[in-house]
Amino acid sequence: MEDNSPLKYVRPNILALSPYSTARDEFKGGDIDTFLDANESPYTTGLNRYPDPRHRELKRRIGTMMGVSADRVFIGGAGSDEAIDLIYRIFCMPGRDNVVTMYPTYGVYAVSAAINDIEYREVAPESDLSFPTDRILAAVDGHTKVIWICSPNNPTGIAVPPAEIERVAREFDGIVAVDEAYVDFSPYGSVLPLLSRYPNLIVLRTFSKARGLAGLRIGLAFAHPDIAAIMANVKYPYNINGPTQKELLRRLDDDISAHVDEIMAERDRLSGIIGDYGFVRKVYHSDANFLLVEVDDADGLYDYLVSSGILVRNRDKVPGCRGCLRITVGTPAENRRLKAALDAYSRGRLPGKRTAPDRFARVERHTSETDISIEVDLDGDSSESRIDTGLKFFDHMISQLPHHGGFRLNVVCRGDLEVDEHHTMEDVAIALGDALRMALGDKRGIERYGFVLPMDESRAMALIDLGGRIDFRWDVTFTREMVGDTPTEMYSHFFASLASALRANLHISARGDNNHHLIEGVFKAVARAIRMAIRREPFSYSLPSSKGVL
Repeated sequence: MEDNSPLKYVRPNILALSPYSTARDEFKGGDIDTFLDANESPYTTGLNRYPDPRHRELKRRIGTMMGVSADRVFIGGAGSDEAIDLIYRIFCMPGRDNVVTMYPTYGVYAVSAAINDIEYREVAPESDLSFPTDRILAAVDGHTKVIWICSPNNPTGIAVPPAEIERVAREFDGIVAVDEAYVDFSPYGSVLPLLSRYPNLIVLRTFSKARGLAGLRIGLAFAHPDIAAIMANVKYPYNINGPTQKELLRRLDDDISAHVDEIMAERDRLSGIIGDYGFVRKVYHSDANFLLVEVDDADGLYDYLVSSGILVRNRDKVPGCRGCLRITVGTPAENRRLKAALDAYSRGRLPGKRTAPDRFARVERHTSETDISIEVDLDGDSSESRIDTGLKFFDHMISQLPHHGGFRLNVVCRGDLEVDEHHTMEDVAIALGDALRMALGDKRGIERYGFVLPMDESRAMALIDLGGRIDFRWDVTFTREMVGDTPTEMYSHFFASLASALRANLHISARGDNNHHLIEGVFKAVARAIRMAIRREPFSYSLPSSKGVL
């Protein structure tokens, strides 16, 4: 073994390991259409076949995206936590070896060390909570196998300059594991280019933060090819399920730059706002998507924010974070709600009085076919809406509702589109109706009724009554089976489901020759009708009715 080979850091029993070989690992041939090798069910369910245990296509795509060769890529489940645990198991001898890091930092390093019976050595940060390179290197001894560097660090948000990381990798004869979960928000960028010079370097990444895929639980490690291969041998055979691999492949080309830019701009804006409150002692500099904020009464402020419907992370009991809350940077609308709550707290408003918008609702709907998250703010900024259902034309149609309805709407849906569009469109309608109904609350002071006359060339008309009686009438005829990527037959079912969940009386009528304009006119008409019906101010009583006040 060469002196500069990272294999010299690997435990002898791991080097000698004969990894488990799946049926699909052993097959090296060509096209197969009859699979009788893995004791799977032969009956097609969409999930009856094992996924690729080696993630070959994912590694190729991710390697290209990150600018490294595929043989340097390891893909793990549970975010980065699987890779963290593997590093302990591959390099550290239980009951004998140790690792070194600073505090405060990501808590899983310590938990995984305890699980694997590895001594966990913590070094105090610099006075500004930055990384203490000299003290880290001084804490190393002959049994130190790993130095953990979280950059940007969680929970402080402070990134470690690449020159400091390179110094550690150069001077330490062991594994340097750099956790870059938040690197997309850092001005320094990644240390991935250092991999070719330092075979003892392992860089961890995740798709949970900037890419917004926390629900998939995908973590990455980039390392010398020999180390990446050993990590793949030690992991459990099928650690990434088939639907997750498929969804991730679909998502790799997503452009996240606009979201990252907005979060960084909101982070800097929010830092200035929070720092002006008298009860705030310090807002630490952040290179991540969160702020560490030291306040007079961390427990009291935390409880107040919870009573206002806002959840942050209380880090008061974490060494080095006395009196601190960690606040994730949200959307502009979420950050405004946080500011409203902090304003109220600053004025001494009693807890229990919600400072979130009084016509706001969030609905999570999870079925065997779909996972849906919807937010409705009836008095919010429609320009901040986000629609993502996986159906591009349907997204375009749904976006007409906030744009013409004058409210903020966020819709994110993951459905079984490989089967058909039915469940996605139906379940979005149900969740949207539930969210609108919840946001309306007691409906005090709203118009209740909404209607529009023929509009645009589609001549669409929608009538709505939010009084609580459910009925639906549909008078629209399409001449095509599909418009874009959605079946036209589903739109009557969508609006019927919406009316039922919203507990509304909804009548829709439209005529036109162009099917695209026809359905777009329907969505615009319904949006305008909703806009009229949810408007508040004209009535001093609860809800107008032809039979008196309801």
